[in-house]
Order: sequence, then C-alpha cells, then structure tokens
Amino acid sequence: MPTESPRPSRKGPLLDREEYVEQEYFFRIYRERLQDGVPSQEILKTVNEEILSTTRLPMAIDFMRSEILHNGRVSDAMTRLPHYFTPFQAYVMTRADAEEARFEQLTALLILEREAHYRAHEPVPAGLFVYQLECIARNRLGYGDGLQAMSLDPMYSDAWTDWIQRIRFQLGTTELADLIFRASQHVHTLRQKRTTSSAPPVRTLSPPDEPSPDEPSPTSASLSADRQPGNPLPGTEPAVQTLFGEQEGRIARANIGRDPFYFFAALQRQLDYPAVPRAASEKDIEQVPPAVEARLQKIEQRLKLVELEQKGGIDLTKFYRDNREQLKPLEDL
Repeated sequence: MPTESPRPSRKGPLLDREEYVEQEYFFRIYRERLQDGVPSQEILKTVNEEILSTTRLPMAIDFMRSEILHNGRVSDAMTRLPHYFTPFQAYVMTRADAEEARFEQLTALLILEREAHYRAHEPVPAGLFVYQLECIARNRLGYGDGLQAMSLDPMYSDAWTDWIQRIRFQLGTTELADLIFRASQHVHTLRQKRTTSSAPPVRTLSPPDEPSPDEPSPTSASLSADRQPGNPLPGTEPAVQTLFGEQEGRIARANIGRDPFYFFAALQRQLDYPAVPRAASEKDIEQVPPAVEARLQKIEQRLKLVELEQKGGIDLTKFYRDNREQLKPLEDL
C-alpha cells in the first residue's frame, strides 16, 4: 500500500506568468491525450519536448514521469514539488488518484487548466478563492483539507490565510455569503451611512437647560441603553479585515439565505470570475454513441442467426411472413 505524501506546511513562491501559461497548455494536452487513450507515461515523455524550455515546467515533468513509473500516481510528484505546484493543485490531483473517490482525473486536469489560465491573466485573490472553493463544493473534495490547501497558496496574503483558516470552522454554522459579506468593503459602506444618518444635530451656543435631578439626562439614558447586552455601541463590533470589494459584498448580501451555487454563478456573471468545470453526469457517461449503438445491433442480429443455426437450421419464412400474400406461387412464374 503506497504511503501518503507529506503535506506542505508553508507557502511556495509566486511564479512568473509564463510558468502559468505553460501549465495551462500542459494540463490541457495531458487531458486531451488521456481522452485519446494514450498512457500517462507516454504523454509525459512526449509533452516535455513541447514545453517552453525557459520555464521550470520541463524539470517538473521529468520528476513527475519518474514518480509515476515508481508508484503510478502523478499527485505524489506534485506534492513533493511545493516550490512549483501549489498545495491546491496537488490536493486536487490527490483526490483524483484516490481509489475510493468518485472524482475523475479528466475533471481534475480541467480544473487545474482553468485555474492556470486565470492565474496568467491578471488574477485577484477574491476571484481565485471563489473558484477554488466552488471546485471543492461541486466535486465534494472535502472542506477541511481543501481549505487548508487553499490557505497555503502564495497568492494569498497573511490576512487572507488567517481568514481562510478561520472560516474552516465556521462554514458548518454560517453561510458562505454571510462570511464574505462581513469581510467586504460593503459592510464598511453601510456602517458609514448608518453613522452619518444617526449623528446628532449641531447644537447652538445658547446655554443648555438645567436637567431635573430626578430625571436622567438624555445623554446618560442613551448611553445606558446602548450598553445593554446585544446592543453594542456603534463601531465596537468585531472588526474583520476587508478582503472583498464593494461589489462582492453587495452580491453576497443579496444571496444570504439562498443556494450557494446561485451565489457563485452571480459572481461569475457580474465580475467575470472563472467558471468551474462540472463533472460529467451519469446519464452522459452511460449514453452510447449512435454509431456504436448501430454496430451493436448488427452484432446482436448476427449472434441470433448463429444460435438459430445451431438449434437445427434457420427458418427463413418468418423473415417474409408479412409479405407472403404479395408473393406469387412458383407454378405461376
């Protein structure tokens, strides 16, 4: 039984754009040739000559080829190269290589292909986070280990890493849209509007009236009411660092209480976030191509004729029974 590869505990470096461009090409060629029935060893042997030699990807492919010859899994090689492949990339391939998981390797390669394409074209941490989280949710890859792998991505700052680590334990009790709304600029905008609208009017310079000794002043009454449990003073709520923009916060607020996949789809439409590939449904997998189906029908008919011949001959009359009335007797010919 193969041993599990050690998980990275720190972030790797952020790669240059040309590295992600070549990664996108590599994952696409790998996926397409697997669909054509080419073995992984042969793909890694030939694709190495097509990759730009000024990048570090050819060396990574050489290591992947030696690793797959040793234990038959590409994910182990990606896990052992944390300075080149991100923990999320290695985690996706590890889940695809797991025997108990119903997660196809073709889908995993398509996920990494689109992620590399997004990284090569002016990515933002918010867009990468939404894409990676939706990949985990749609393919049921596991939130605990998946978010742990996401938090070690080099594109995320320390504030992002701390927030992702924190929401690992909050997603079960708090909606994702609510968590993103609290960490967005839109929250601060709403608080500023609320503070401005509730600001007291400007007082004149006339001397204030003497308050009655038996009646508390309005100022003290308002302060005592504000200090009641459940009614904190304005601006004293737990502060969350702003990680998402104004528009992300508005979309998140509108999707609180709704299906999270509707939230993901809205972000993709409005902010041009990358679309997550969906795994092929069982109906699409079980569907036989028309040409193959016609071929199978012909083979089935031939097998029936062979069985009839073995049982004592073929009764040809049943093949023209419906047209027997149209046939003329032999003596009339």
